[in-house]
Amino acid sequence: MKIIVCLGNVPDTTTKVKFVEDNTKFDAAGVQWVINPWDELALTRAMELKEDSGNSVDKVSVITVGGKNTEPTIRKALAIGADDAVRIDLNPEDSYVAAYQMAAYLKNEQELHIVFAGTESSDYNGAATGGMLAELLSVPSISSVSGFELEGDKVRISRDIDGGTEHLLVDIPMLAIVHKGIAKEPRIPAMRGIMMARKKPLNVVPPSDVEALTEIVGFELPGSKPPCKMIDVDNAKELIDLLQNEAKVL
Repeated sequence: MKIIVCLGNVPDTTTKVKFVEDNTKFDAAGVQWVINPWDELALTRAMELKEDSGNSVDKVSVITVGGKNTEPTIRKALAIGADDAVRIDLNPEDSYVAAYQMAAYLKNEQELHIVFAGTESSDYNGAATGGMLAELLSVPSISSVSGFELEGDKVRISRDIDGGTEHLLVDIPMLAIVHKGIAKEPRIPAMRGIMMARKKPLNVVPPSDVEALTEIVGFELPGSKPPCKMIDVDNAKELIDLLQNEAKVL
């Protein structure tokens, strides 16, 4: 059985965001790129399943849509333990383009088993790619997955819902849109894994022809926070007035 993990290449969360070209384009100069955090947890869980001798998982692959600049991130995924990788050579304009490109490639898989996709990316937070990919592949998808166990030819899934947890038994093939909790901590590549990653296959394929459904008109940074106001400990009336009329939280 094979698990395919969709991989996003995103700026490190400590990146100071800047825009250029009249605030219509993200300034990537000097940015440190990393694996999308949700995808990193998905990859960690995939590796745990492969390493469990009680499961039938024998291969973990990663797939991403991006330019050559994404390859260091892909190599990190290979160092973590993925067996091989596919890079579709295109900088996607939106979630639909990314989903379409991956679906076009994965439809050629001889047998599709399990696909992991992070619930969203930490840059655009679109939370759309996983669901679109499942529809394009015509396989069932489950969102907000926080627990994933194999039971023969089925998958037992736990997912977070309002007020509790839902448990499902799903047939394979399927796509899991994973959330925090799918793995405790992201796996850190060891030196041996880093050395082995250099020899693992990274297949670069040309993109399929598709048009984006959305267009970025511009970006706008959030406004600066107002200065902190100090209220005398005995002046509860002023505090309540500010919370009601200024902060509007009461």
